[in-house]
Order: sequence, then C-alpha cells, then structure tokens
Amino acid sequence: MTEQSARRRHQLGITLRTPFRVGAVLAVLTTAGAATLVAAPGPVAAETARQAQTTRPPKDSLGALGSRIGLRIGNAVNDDKLTTDATYTAILAGQFTTVTAENAMKWEVVEPSRGVNDFAAADRLVTFAAAHRQLVRGHTLLWHNQIPGWLTSGVTDGSISRSELRTILKRHVTTEVTHFKGKIWQWDVANEFFTDSTPSTINPNDFWVANLGEGIIADVFRWARAADPRALLFYNDYNIAGEDGTNAKADAVHAWAKGLKRQGVPIDGIGDQGHLDTQYPFPTTMTANLRRYEAAGFKVAITEADVRTFVDNATDQNPTDALALMAQPYEFSQMLKACLAVRACISFTVWGVNDRDSWIPGFFTDPLQGYATLHDVHLQPKPAFTTLQQDLTLAAGGAPRRTSA
Repeated sequence: MTEQSARRRHQLGITLRTPFRVGAVLAVLTTAGAATLVAAPGPVAAETARQAQTTRPPKDSLGALGSRIGLRIGNAVNDDKLTTDATYTAILAGQFTTVTAENAMKWEVVEPSRGVNDFAAADRLVTFAAAHRQLVRGHTLLWHNQIPGWLTSGVTDGSISRSELRTILKRHVTTEVTHFKGKIWQWDVANEFFTDSTPSTINPNDFWVANLGEGIIADVFRWARAADPRALLFYNDYNIAGEDGTNAKADAVHAWAKGLKRQGVPIDGIGDQGHLDTQYPFPTTMTANLRRYEAAGFKVAITEADVRTFVDNATDQNPTDALALMAQPYEFSQMLKACLAVRACISFTVWGVNDRDSWIPGFFTDPLQGYATLHDVHLQPKPAFTTLQQDLTLAAGGAPRRTSA
C-alpha cells in the first residue's frame, strides 16, 4: 500500500455507534399509524435546562466568541453522556452554540423495528438545544452505514423489492424531517457517497446507489425540502477539501454538486468533515476548496472536526510523540482559520466533546490512535481548546491597534 493510499484509508470518516440511553418514553401514534417513542428529559438534562434560565455561557466561550462574527461553534453529542454526565453536559451547554446528534438521528436508532419510530434520544437533544439557545444539525438521512438490520436483511433476502425500498426510504426521510420540522438548522442529507480513488466518482457499490441508482441522492434532497422548506440541506463527506493530499475527491464533489444545483435540486451546502491526523501535513488547499464551493453558490461547514495522533493506550490516550502535543492544536487552528477565511463557512463542529468518548480509538486500532478532541479523558481542556479560543478572540475583535511611543 502506498503512503498516499494509506493516507486515504486513515482519513475515513465512519462514525461508530456508541451506546445510547433511551430513558423515560411515552408511546404515541403518528398520523401514519406507526408507533413513535418520545422522550422525557433525563435528570441531568432537566437540571441544566433549569440552570440555563439563570446563567449564560461565559463571554470567552468558543460559542460566544464565534457568535460575534456569525460563526456557530458546535459539537457532536453522545446521548448517554447528555443524560448521565453533569461535567460533560456543562461543557456542551457552556461552550457551544450548535449541536449534532452523533448517533441519535441515524436510521437504525430512530426506526429499530420496522414501522416503530423511536425519536426519544433525538428529542432529548433538541429539547436540550432549545433550553441552551443552540441550533441543531441533523445527521444523517442517507448513508450506507447504520441502516436498520430489518431493512438490509430484507433487501438481501429479496423480501423487500427495489420499488418497495424506494417507498420505505421516502417514508423514512419524510417522517424524520417532518418530526423535527422547524427545529433543525442544517440536515446532513446525504453522507459519504464518493470514492477515495483518482479520479473520484460516486461509489457504484454504495448500498443506495447499487439498489436505487445515483439519482436517489437528488430525490432525497427533494423529499427533505418538501418536508421542511426552511432547513438548510447539506451534502457531507470526508477528504473533500484536499485532506488526503490530492484534490481528486474535492474536484468530483464540486462538479457533482454544481450539476445538481443547475438541475434545480435543493442542495444548500457542502459539509467537509475535517478528520485530520498529525502524521500527515495540514491540507494547504482547504481554504481554496471551501472558497470554490462558496463561489459555486453553496454554504459550507466543517462538520466533524478532530485531529488524531498515535497514543499509548485507549484509556489514557497519551501521545507517543511529544511533537503531537504541538501538532494537534496547530492542525485544529489551521482548520478553523480555513473556515474563518470563507464568509460562506457558517459553522465549525468538533466531533466529540472529549477523548474518552471519541470514536477514534475504537476505529483506529493498529496502530492505536486517539487524543483527537479539545478535552482530554478527564474532561479537561487541552492546548487545542485554548488555541481555538485565541483564534476566535482575534477573529471577533481583531488585534489591538498599535500606537507610536
């Protein structure tokens, strides 16, 4: 395997499912007749919601600083921690102005059994966000991963035909987007459809493309817009701003998205995941690629920012190379600055509140990687946090003007 192909492999943006806590739920019936589970807030979420009525985030929080220039700073939320970990919840409430459900809005979670919709975890997050004046990014409607087992097995054994699969997908998209209508700021409508090859193309082996054709991606954008005309609709992928050392995937996504827009498909934005690794140089083409999407008429966002490195073990996640302690905040800073340089970049989302709950150690195991977020395994801020705080302070207020002696 060449270094370049190894790099593409290590840039994979697959998010593994983490356990989630259903909590107290109430079964109600939707107009379509399917059972839907709706959550009651957990004790931690209820307490932080009460505190939010009397407290505001500090003025030097990442979210507050970003708000001064119209940039939303966000994080991905682990539902289990949201309902059980007060320190985790305090960081989430105090530092960020937008939140993304790490897993709670994915199809296998919201419809674990056919015809039974479980929005309990997702509803908790939306309630939490409203209590803390945060906007919500919905993630994700169309992806080859984390699809319900009943659906994939039905396609495999032939009990679900292709025409029925299309009907089921449309119902899922319409049901979920309608359920959250007016409560979601941005939807990651379609996720990770392009290959890492040169040239890059829509993956013909993707579950949805293989069964329903490439046109299904445009259809899902149309169905989402019909269900909620006000939500911003994004295409989301990794390596689409030059992270893998080439521009092959960025070129392909740029051309494809422009083509959809010319056809009148309601695609509003491009989400670059931004998963980086300290063993590789920072992608110097990131700003230019974001500007290229902007020039084509798209809003852009950094949607899943983390910077991983080699670590000693999955519990402590101490970097094995001392230089990583400098490289990690540097790459986070450069990624944020790429967003700051582009007016159309409207949000910057970190993928995980702290290293302890990050997806990285569970996925990059040989060799082991971790230390990827802004807070360590003890929920203490790392140098990367302070670096982003400094960058946002300068962006919000500018450097002080000098006067002659």
